[in-house]
Amino acid sequence: MKKLLLAALSLVVASSLFGAKVVAVKTNIAEEGFQMYIVVEALKALGHEVEVTEGVEYPIAYKTIAQEEDSVAFMAANWDPLHNNMVSAVGLDNLFFGGKFVANCAQGYLIDKKSAQEYNIKYINDLKDPKIAKLFDSSGDGKADLAGCAPGWGCEKVIEHQLDAFGLRDTIEHNQGQYSAIITDTIARYNTGKPILYYTWTPYWVSGKLVPGKDVVFLQVKESAHPVLEDTKLPNGANYGFAINHQRIVGNKKVKEHADIAKLFSIMQLSVNDVSGENMLMSNGENKEKDVIRHAKLWIKNNQALFDSWIKEAKAALK
Repeated sequence: MKKLLLAALSLVVASSLFGAKVVAVKTNIAEEGFQMYIVVEALKALGHEVEVTEGVEYPIAYKTIAQEEDSVAFMAANWDPLHNNMVSAVGLDNLFFGGKFVANCAQGYLIDKKSAQEYNIKYINDLKDPKIAKLFDSSGDGKADLAGCAPGWGCEKVIEHQLDAFGLRDTIEHNQGQYSAIITDTIARYNTGKPILYYTWTPYWVSGKLVPGKDVVFLQVKESAHPVLEDTKLPNGANYGFAINHQRIVGNKKVKEHADIAKLFSIMQLSVNDVSGENMLMSNGENKEKDVIRHAKLWIKNNQALFDSWIKEAKAALK
């Protein structure tokens, strides 16, 4: 028994001295690589050995993490609450959740800030007024043209539901198709000084080109109307009509065996705008794996004091 205890103690000491083996499970969403590689660099700075997988679908990622027994495994893109069903499928007890890595990932309707201020437009409901709606008409039919969701996306159901619930069918045309093409046309319209109306989510490259609060503003809804949620109002009273998500780092149970990794996953935070900005670089052609890694390392260099504080606090958790 004494020998077994000594052997176990030796493994713990070895782990703290030489680091753990970590599997970084990459999703097949290329725009999520940036935040993953920042976590990878932080783990390496703590002395851990990290292996990055090929990109996989979310359900496979959760299953891979939950079933990994030999190494620490994590994914940097758990969308809370969007992924709750996938989390339940593998068992909450099999996972470790960090803090709000990328907090307040909003989605909803936006218009150009100039129109919002000039015509005092605050709600999507305001477009029930044909005169207001016509400002955003790009096809000449008198209706506002909403750059919306691709068919089959979850947001499509919300938009379609709200167009009926708010009585907006007569004044808003929900334009659907390939999102990247539709939003590119919308941005081109904005660049010519014309009013725009579109749906998007954050973080995403669109909000790197059209920055919320600076170039555009989110519209709210006057009351909740959602095909699934009873209430979409936020604690601060704002209501964008859609759920607000937080991206968390999710790992397997072995994370708990490494106090420094558990602490790191709990304290790391990135701003939505930083991720959207990097996604914009990707949309401009810097989208190779080496580009994303370079973006992550450049972010660390530009935020070195913050990065170093994460490493210091994580190491302190071992004492």
